[in-house]
Amino acid sequence: MKENALITLSKQFAVDVVNLCTEIKAHRKSNVLLNQLLRSGTSIGANIHEANYASSKADFINKFQIALKECYETDYWLGLFRDTNMMTLNEYNDMFAQCSKIRRLLISSITTAKSNMGEKKNGC
Repeated sequence: MKENALITLSKQFAVDVVNLCTEIKAHRKSNVLLNQLLRSGTSIGANIHEANYASSKADFINKFQIALKECYETDYWLGLFRDTNMMTLNEYNDMFAQCSKIRRLLISSITTAKSNMGEKKNGC
């Protein structure tokens, strides 16, 4: 269930990141920082999607951990865009809330997957 929610939320977040970057580029000064946000914001969903095809539980966890790191990087870029007025406070609040929800689900999923790995190693 969490993985399906993650796929849906992360894909919508990627769409929103693309739309935000397109809007910033079209209506404001173009900035090389847009590529940073675009890459990290869309990488979250790509790694979550790729985790569904992981070759092992460890590979699955690794993909989710990469997605989590991308969430943290995206948080940084969103904050920088807010602080430099490249995005409005409302845009920031919406994007930050989405990213935070994905991050919480990733942390929960990673924790669960790791605990399940431990149970299998102990023969439980």
